Amino acid sequence: MRRPRLPRPRLPRTRAGQRRLVQAVMAGCVLALLPATWMYVVTGDRLRTTADVPRTDVAVVFGAGLWEGEPSPYLAHRLDAAAELYRAGRVEVVLVTGDNSRADYDEPDAMRTYLTRHGVPGTRIVSDYAGFDTWDSCVRAKKIFGVDEAVLISQGFHIRRAVALCQEAGVASYGVGVDAKHDATWYYGGTREIFAAGKAALDAVFEPDPRFLGRKEPGVDRALATER
Repeated sequence: MRRPRLPRPRLPRTRAGQRRLVQAVMAGCVLALLPATWMYVVTGDRLRTTADVPRTDVAVVFGAGLWEGEPSPYLAHRLDAAAELYRAGRVEVVLVTGDNSRADYDEPDAMRTYLTRHGVPGTRIVSDYAGFDTWDSCVRAKKIFGVDEAVLISQGFHIRRAVALCQEAGVASYGVGVDAKHDATWYYGGTREIFAAGKAALDAVFEPDPRFLGRKEPGVDRALATER
């Protein structure tokens, strides 16, 4: 039995129809670019380097995957920047936020271990085990850990979204975008951000609760109270 053929889409034949099609395509492009435009406006003067970022109590490092239990190269670059900021006295505490949704995958503990190997005392590291995405991490930093101001650390293709979302979540933020090799992962990340910008805009508008909120944790305050 032959399957029926689906009708092929046909372009409008009249000038008015073609004009409406072009206008619809242009409107779609404008709508697609609005979230990215919003992020650039919100983060305009808030991107810095490890050398000129303002001194702040807390640095937030977002998870970026593990390779055989160790931080991926992208995540390692982020952690290197956090360790550099701590050693330079520009931050006092590092909040590592990532995925620990299953027993065999623990980003925050891997991040903590890496930082301690690179000179950051364990007493100055606080772990957020429910940072399942950027919005969740930002909201939890504010509501669970009581962070009002922070330096955010991520790759350049992600840092604007991180700063924009944390600003919306009530965390006054500066972003440090670390260097990254322009490999397949970098291009994938950059492409993904085009679509992630739309979700970020929706998160900012509707402010959904994180996947897991839980009770407040005093880890950041305790870490700040310890001596260097």
